[in-house]
Amino acid sequence: METLYLKAGEKGTAEKAAEILKKGGTVAIPTETVYGLAANALDPSAVKKIFEAKGRPQDNPLIVHISSLEEVEPLVEKVDERLYALAEKYWPGPLTVIMKKSSLIPDEVCAGLDTVAIRMPSNEMARAIIKQCGFPLAAPSANTSGKPSPTRAEHVRSDLDGKIDAVVDGGKCEVGVESTVITLALEPPMLLRPGGITPEQLEDVLGEISLSPAVLNKLADGEKPQSPGMKYKHYAPEVPVTIIKSDFETFEKFLKAHNEKICAVCFEGEGKNFEHYIEYGKSGDSSTQAAELFDALRKVDETGCSRAFVRCPNPEGVGLAVYNRLLRSAAFKVLDLDFNIPVYGLTGQTGSGKTTVGELLEKYGCKVIDTDKIAHSVLEIPTVIKALCDEFGEDILQSGKINRRALASRAFENEDSTLKLNEITHPEITLITLKEIRQAEDGGFKSAVIDAPVLFESPLKTLCKKVICVTAGSDTRLKRIIARDGISIEEAKKRMNAQKSSEYYIENSDIVIENDDIEQTKLQIEKLFRERLI
Repeated sequence: METLYLKAGEKGTAEKAAEILKKGGTVAIPTETVYGLAANALDPSAVKKIFEAKGRPQDNPLIVHISSLEEVEPLVEKVDERLYALAEKYWPGPLTVIMKKSSLIPDEVCAGLDTVAIRMPSNEMARAIIKQCGFPLAAPSANTSGKPSPTRAEHVRSDLDGKIDAVVDGGKCEVGVESTVITLALEPPMLLRPGGITPEQLEDVLGEISLSPAVLNKLADGEKPQSPGMKYKHYAPEVPVTIIKSDFETFEKFLKAHNEKICAVCFEGEGKNFEHYIEYGKSGDSSTQAAELFDALRKVDETGCSRAFVRCPNPEGVGLAVYNRLLRSAAFKVLDLDFNIPVYGLTGQTGSGKTTVGELLEKYGCKVIDTDKIAHSVLEIPTVIKALCDEFGEDILQSGKINRRALASRAFENEDSTLKLNEITHPEITLITLKEIRQAEDGGFKSAVIDAPVLFESPLKTLCKKVICVTAGSDTRLKRIIARDGISIEEAKKRMNAQKSSEYYIENSDIVIENDDIEQTKLQIEKLFRERLI
């Protein structure tokens, strides 16, 4: 199929687009929110072409677009009087209203639901095309399903060229995120998807409204989406995305502690602090963030980075819509780096006795988080197993589980393979570690201690107020390793020699605990707490 490209400002564009749509075709049209892939909302076969072009799941309902308020009545079982009050203030505009549907609406549009979502776009070209057609248009975002929504015609071209009949180029979309969706089919009315019309604006007209749990959380297993944009993962680039909740200083330190090539998705003026970055809007200005978000997410894949970390917006007003889209783009991976208790690091050479020191710290009200145990648990996560098999070979599996010895023999073969292992496992280790710190907060612990043998190589070090290093003499360490692991002297010495020197650990730490004698170790820890050093 050859895709025709039309200009919104040229004479006859609306007529040409309408002619294609009247014949059952698909046309990407500009709106004030994002570009929509339009087809005749009353023609099931035309609507099916939308799903086919996008690769969109059939259980994801569409929004019906109209050009005037008079067009609503035939589409619904009964017009809810509250619609007129909403329309008076916010139509045309980025607001979608859900009501019980009439028999005129095909099941293909509503994904089998008994409701229909309707909106009147403020974009004049969009309304002109609808008016020329003489029928409403079903129009989800004009992108490949799951990818960031298109806010420019070139985004549509990138995803759907050769898959749809035409694109109407109307320039950059003003709002930048999809419309707000409110359902009047529930009491009180429920906000299903935040957008350019804020919850506060809706309350000004409707009074009390409720917020769907799916705005900030995943849909429950088996739950059908009541609105577009409620799926688990959506708006996502190919590169994995993680949201960071923190001040800028912490954000910067955390990102710079990574050894891999990463992209900082940050606010205007902050990018100069990073080698690879994309800026999206101004800090504290959710309208500019919304306008730039999807363009920024699309650019992430062009950086060649292995991962992207996004500065978290303030989820208030239009910022709720920005945060909602980011949650789905990141598959709900959020790292909250703001803690109410101090976080310390605990590290040291093998055989130094970190476990013993950790147990002593716990007696003083610290929550010790063992990242070695976390690393082992991460190897049981299905997505991690798949990624490791793709990278290191299917034969690292034994009875459906990762054979750690087989994995180690390949992952530690050279520096590049070790980096690959870390790229796959460290994000999950970090996520679980942060959850355990949050649990320590909730559990009333005085502090959290991250026990990590490779703390200095990990971004987790940036979270630590201080780093505690545990040392012991070579002979003591040798005896401990042999007794602990049941290995020969030669094997134990090989492990010891593979690590960095004790001087390295001491130089990079704030506190040193000498752990050759348990009674002396106890006295050192007692002194730390007595003098309030930790």
